[in-house]
Amino acid sequence: MTLQQLKYAIGLAQYTSFNEAASRLFISQPSLSAAIAELEGELGIRIFDRTNRGIRVRPEGIEFLGYARQVVEQFDLLESRWKGELRPRPLFSVSSQHYAFAVNAFVDTIRLLNVDGYECTFRETRTAEIIEDVKNLKSEIGILYLNEFNEQVLQKLIREADLRFTPLFTATPHIFVSARHPLAQKHTVHLEDLEPWPCLSFEQGEHNSFHFSEEILSTVSHSKNIRVSDRATLFNLLIGLDGYTISTGVLTSDLNGNAIVSVPLEINDRITVGYITHRSFMASQAACIYIEQLGKYGKESIID
Repeated sequence: MTLQQLKYAIGLAQYTSFNEAASRLFISQPSLSAAIAELEGELGIRIFDRTNRGIRVRPEGIEFLGYARQVVEQFDLLESRWKGELRPRPLFSVSSQHYAFAVNAFVDTIRLLNVDGYECTFRETRTAEIIEDVKNLKSEIGILYLNEFNEQVLQKLIREADLRFTPLFTATPHIFVSARHPLAQKHTVHLEDLEPWPCLSFEQGEHNSFHFSEEILSTVSHSKNIRVSDRATLFNLLIGLDGYTISTGVLTSDLNGNAIVSVPLEINDRITVGYITHRSFMASQAACIYIEQLGKYGKESIID
């Protein structure tokens, strides 16, 4: 087993295809495939499954890659300390529901890493894909919420994927609306107040179950519904159509400005936002920083 083989295995898990990984690692695809096969043969385990849709990390590969990442990071730190070389480029990926605070924490993490180069990915994606991304080590961390309605279903999927959910904060439901919306100046709103306005939500693709919805009250019917796939479009429609969406109420202005405001929604429910990680995966330096930054936003944004 060589250090280079460990780097190849980590890179393949990161990029999830031999073509992409070979290109990023500056090696030919046949050479990469041979190196991984040799490593698996020496270890006596299969780290990856080869599928038509790319590479999937096998359960026995999860633990191995966790240790491999630690070995490579420690070697890079030794090399940079005593050979005077540049600090290694961190690799870090996050998959998240559409939360502005998750983006803010990612920005803070990149700044705090204070390195000349890095290879980082932030995916705002669907709930089921967040679980799959973390399960297959495509992302180290996944951000999503639980409440009384979806917790039993999502926690079952999280356990079956050998993941754990760590709470960040619990918030009461709010609506997001344009700052010039007729409801924007209210101290609180009720469900009946929302009926005249378009309800905006994030579409979940083939996993279009109520339990995968990013918005609570997903079973409540609305006369005007618009589903979108990204947060920028949702914010534009909030402003352009005087729509609303239901979320945590955690909205930071430094990256998003003041065009969108949150108003408390009078309903007996709670939203627990947290992050998922693999049970046997050891967090990288970037992941540790990111979790710390998430905690800061949570403490600043807890809504009683």
